[in-house]
Amino acid sequence: MSSNKKAANIVGVLFILASITAIIGLILYDPILNGPDYMIKGSEHASQVILGAIMELILVVSVVGTATTMFPILRKYNETIALWHVCFRFLEAVIITVGVISVLSLLTLSREFVAAGVPDSTSFQASGTLLKAIHDWTFLLGPNFMLGINTMMYSYIFYKSKLVPRFIAILGMTGAICVFICALLVMFGVIQQLSVWGGILALPVAANEMILAVWLIVKGFNGSAKK
Repeated sequence: MSSNKKAANIVGVLFILASITAIIGLILYDPILNGPDYMIKGSEHASQVILGAIMELILVVSVVGTATTMFPILRKYNETIALWHVCFRFLEAVIITVGVISVLSLLTLSREFVAAGVPDSTSFQASGTLLKAIHDWTFLLGPNFMLGINTMMYSYIFYKSKLVPRFIAILGMTGAICVFICALLVMFGVIQQLSVWGGILALPVAANEMILAVWLIVKGFNGSAKK
């Protein structure tokens, strides 16, 4: 019981840490990812961009941490899905890491652009566009597409086992479907990821993670959950 409570606390803290670092990282990336003069602004705000990358690396650690900490508990109720959850969480972490590498590479390109004085900007702009595109796709595939799959898997186990109250599990499955649909709509160009509709579709999964995190920290997993 004490080990389960400790694991629940760790998972809850990691969920909150993941949400906070993801938001801060996105905000800190603004100079190098947004605006027509990103090639200059990126170099001017290099420390800010690097701090954003560090935030996302903390996010990666949090993502892996939630999966590995929950695995011993989830496997008691459905070992196959629990294993899938770990694998897809690791894949989500890898995708996010690729996004971090793309931003840091864009920062290097920005520094080279500024150091060159007044270069022929065509090749720089082409490379910058490619690196921004890589980040945009990783931002979609990690925090949306893979997140939807992962949330559905652990929420399903929570629902069947009653490890947490079923309203949390139902909110998790609802959020997983919504964020997965959001990813598909963005892929096909129907909506923008950072838009009103993108925010609305992402809201349920964000609410689920925060409610689940608080519940796990305060109450922990249900010790009498059925197997």
